Amino acid sequence: MVSKAFLLALASAVVVPVLAHGGHDQEPLSADTDWATRHLAEEHHISNFDPGAFFSLHDYDSSLIWTPDEITRTYGLNDESARDTPDEKRREVIQDVLDRFDRDRDGFITKMEFIDAWREGQRLKDFGLGPGHHGDDEYEYEIHHFEKYHDENTREEDLTHPEDIAHFAKHDAMEEAADRQEQLDRMPIVEQNIPQKFRRVP
Repeated sequence: MVSKAFLLALASAVVVPVLAHGGHDQEPLSADTDWATRHLAEEHHISNFDPGAFFSLHDYDSSLIWTPDEITRTYGLNDESARDTPDEKRREVIQDVLDRFDRDRDGFITKMEFIDAWREGQRLKDFGLGPGHHGDDEYEYEIHHFEKYHDENTREEDLTHPEDIAHFAKHDAMEEAADRQEQLDRMPIVEQNIPQKFRRVP
């Protein structure tokens, strides 16, 4: 029987490139490519952009302002893969980006501040933190693994890479937890929720 997780992955293999605004047959990037260009190519499959489009894509609440949280999210510091990044490094990223783009020094970057600084040659620094994962688990799996090693002709039994196994194990665990919760929700009384002192001793 084909698992729900596999069907979801297969469907996403077609949908994700559309949502990511491009295809994955892009030109290789040169070693001196700036971080923003590398980020868009690797995380979004976008090769042509302007500073306003870059800003808007990473203005997660559409407020026309980048907050420190949006800066760290853009650099992938909210992703599970960055959980061991020291707080000092996180502060360094925020401060560096603010120093480059926050012209009125109010602790936020407006879209116009970003565009003006970009046009004057300012760029986002590469801190050696990777391409900046900021999608959900499904998106990151699709864009960084499924697209590279599988396609729409992939069968469930072909998904044998460690990344595939870990991804689908996570799906299975989530499905099992949802099933357990559904069973508990159907029970009139959940005995393990009753404090021991109120339970009747046989």
